[in-house]
Amino acid sequence: MVLAMVPAQAAARETAESWLLKLGPALNMTTYRGVFVYSRGDQVSSMMIAHRYRDGQVDERLVVQDGANGEIIRRGSRVVCVLPEHGRIHLDQVIPSGPFAEAFASQQVPVGAWYQPELLGEDRIAGYPAVVIALQPRDDHRYGYRLWMEKDTGLLLKSHVRQQDEVLERFQFTTLEITDYLPDSEFEVNVGAEVKDITPVLNLSGEHGGMDGWDLGWRPDGFMPAATPRGGRGQAVSFSDGLATFSVFVEPAGTPEMPQGASRIGATTLYMHYTEAGEADRERFLVTVVGEIPPHTAMQVAQSVTVDDRNALARALAD
Repeated sequence: MVLAMVPAQAAARETAESWLLKLGPALNMTTYRGVFVYSRGDQVSSMMIAHRYRDGQVDERLVVQDGANGEIIRRGSRVVCVLPEHGRIHLDQVIPSGPFAEAFASQQVPVGAWYQPELLGEDRIAGYPAVVIALQPRDDHRYGYRLWMEKDTGLLLKSHVRQQDEVLERFQFTTLEITDYLPDSEFEVNVGAEVKDITPVLNLSGEHGGMDGWDLGWRPDGFMPAATPRGGRGQAVSFSDGLATFSVFVEPAGTPEMPQGASRIGATTLYMHYTEAGEADRERFLVTVVGEIPPHTAMQVAQSVTVDDRNALARALAD
């Protein structure tokens, strides 16, 4: 692929930082329909999307194009999951991770602190001219990003999550129509479909997790407490730098024990590590770190966890 160079006059008018400021509003306030492909590792999925901004409200419908025929419909603050006729789907099969889903919509991307933005040039995606922006990480504890933004609206047309020259995750529109109007019929639930209301949030408690009886000795600079995933047997905390997010889970060691070490799918790393507590029986606890951080960073986070009060941790796990 060859990127056309941005004319000097245009580069002077529009910086990488000014383009990034358009990204969050464009994700919410642009009306469009299309199909995009999302891949991480050897997993590839396609989704149909209809997105409308009208009278200050966002309506959106995401329909799985591969495998189970589930979908997600958002109407303002209400979110419903439409389940397939046979079996079930997990929400992470419907809602992709990465920049398209959440990070840039927050409009809190600290590009200057932890990422170096760079204007690379111009390209064409799904029939629309695009400006190409690179976000280079300022340390080795986070990944880089490459973003293709539609020139008129700032809508994200394509993105890469990268580690040096390796592309770990890809998102790209294959067909797209940016328009001023989408009818209500594009956001209706199919008659007879099983619907599960998952308002107001998808898998998150909305609260910062606690560390009762254990402590996290290290985390990368710039990662601040974030909403914590629900469920599971253990205690959990989450952290985000505005783009990447990772969670730390602590629970009693099970039987049989899980293998220690790292595994990675796309940009998502899962690292398991055992730590001990107590002077007498040396009770073992499983620490799991999962998120969009490099394996060596996940390992460093996991190995910094100490259980200093196993009784307090046991009480917290029993609640």
